[in-house]
Amino acid sequence: MLRDVRGVGYELDVPMSTFCDLPSVGQEIALHTHLVVREDAHLLFGFLTEPERVAFRLLLRITGVGPRLALAVLSGLSVSELAAAVSRQDSAALVRIPGVGKKTAERLLLELRERLESPGGAPIGVAVPAALEIGHALGALGYNEKESAWVLKQLPADIPLEEGIRRALKLLSRTE
Repeated sequence: MLRDVRGVGYELDVPMSTFCDLPSVGQEIALHTHLVVREDAHLLFGFLTEPERVAFRLLLRITGVGPRLALAVLSGLSVSELAAAVSRQDSAALVRIPGVGKKTAERLLLELRERLESPGGAPIGVAVPAALEIGHALGALGYNEKESAWVLKQLPADIPLEEGIRRALKLLSRTE
């Protein structure tokens, strides 16, 4: 998918679920995006819904899963189907996706189950909890998962995103 913005073109890769739900050519649309920066390329991925982007980011955090495989998973299964497969530990649903073998499917099920039970315990298909976004922000700032998990346990579950990031950084600065 190519978008021209004042002479600058942006190419986005999208899962089939997003592609199939795009409006007619010429109509405007807003997509949730994720930028992957590599030494040789900057890759931009677009998602129609925030839960799709959250699932994509969760998949990227799994060892051996890159953006192309994460996109393939979301093209083969909707977010709710992925969440259901994880809760049922249904590796057969994942093995049907091109590029996902038995071992990869087992690793996906194991690690996604652990990630879904992380702060808040909310399944992928629901609104993004602030804790998940705070965790992403801390990861982007160089904090590891253990530090992020510790600080998220210290914060109230209903904390607004901006306040949560401020308080998380304050807590982490005290432990250094």
